[in-house]
Amino acid sequence: MNKQKRYEIFSRWRDDNPHPTTELEYSSPFELLIAVILSAQATDVGVNKATRKLYPVANTPQAIYDLGVDGLKEYIKTIGLFNAKAENVIKTCQMLVELHDSVVPDTREALEALPGVGRKTANVVLNTAFGQPTMAVDTHIFRVSNRTKIAPGKNVNEVEQKLMRFIPKAFILDAHHWLILHGRYVCVARKPKCGACMIEDLCEFKDKTEI
Repeated sequence: MNKQKRYEIFSRWRDDNPHPTTELEYSSPFELLIAVILSAQATDVGVNKATRKLYPVANTPQAIYDLGVDGLKEYIKTIGLFNAKAENVIKTCQMLVELHDSVVPDTREALEALPGVGRKTANVVLNTAFGQPTMAVDTHIFRVSNRTKIAPGKNVNEVEQKLMRFIPKAFILDAHHWLILHGRYVCVARKPKCGACMIEDLCEFKDKTEI
């Protein structure tokens, strides 16, 4: 995969979807942070169903903290791993109140110090809420990067580093969203829809399908 191919791939994605964003529903950096914590090993659709009930009742660190673990569980019990996530969210809200004046921090170090927030979650918040050029590599991005050969790597960290190095600067801010959407709807896990793919002629996947 060379520079010209990568530039053309991202140009096509940008032309098709100039302003991509997350499919998680949120109206503040805090709502985004909580939604991303809840989305680990869960679908955005499932998280949105829960937060549509939760956020009208509690959408600040203090308000969610006041619900307590058991109170929060009632809103998120349809999401996988909800017990552990409830514990983490309550602890995160407590830290935000006590250490950050209820404001979501905009640095990786401070975000990753919050319970339930790893590198991937921090990258999503830094990129989507604060407009920083980061790359949160989830299963979709890992698959697309390897399958297309945009940025092949053995693990998520390797893929993240290669993407940050290889993606043309003009596209880096939105690249995370284009890659996820492509993996979610076109370059799907079991059988990619190569016949309906706008970058099929540029992709270096050897076993292309007709679908």
